[in-house]
Amino acid sequence: MQRRHFLTTTLCVLAAPATPVFAGKAGVIYAVTRSEEEWRQMLTDLQFEVMREDGTERAYTSPLHDETRDGTYACRGCAQAVYASETKYDSKTGWPSFTDNIPGAIGTKADRSLFATRTECHCARCGSHLGHIFDDGPPPTGKRHCINGVSLVFRPA
Repeated sequence: MQRRHFLTTTLCVLAAPATPVFAGKAGVIYAVTRSEEEWRQMLTDLQFEVMREDGTERAYTSPLHDETRDGTYACRGCAQAVYASETKYDSKTGWPSFTDNIPGAIGTKADRSLFATRTECHCARCGSHLGHIFDDGPPPTGKRHCINGVSLVFRPA
């Protein structure tokens, strides 16, 4: 019986896919990678908590919530443009909100952390947590990208 268990376990281990040497969130390898120490050196404590540990900033605390100028919102972690000002709107939730992202700029995954399944969005280039996407937004997409302002840098047009 022990021999069968050993053989079964060995076959399962050999058949499992190899884990990458650098496994970011969910085992994904991103184009921009940094060690935890490098992230901590470049980010404030709050930025690190939100971007690297999937935290959330308090509502109405980001200056980007009230930003109305034309421009681009970029990921604070790698400077990739992720949202255009044309898609920003006031969702009355306390966080910068957008109807859509710049194509290819974000990735998504299921987030089951608060007794419900939500869609988390993160930067496709460095994996930094940006926020969540909900199905209660305005036309044309019907989506609300509810984004933590600390994860973004605004670049005026």
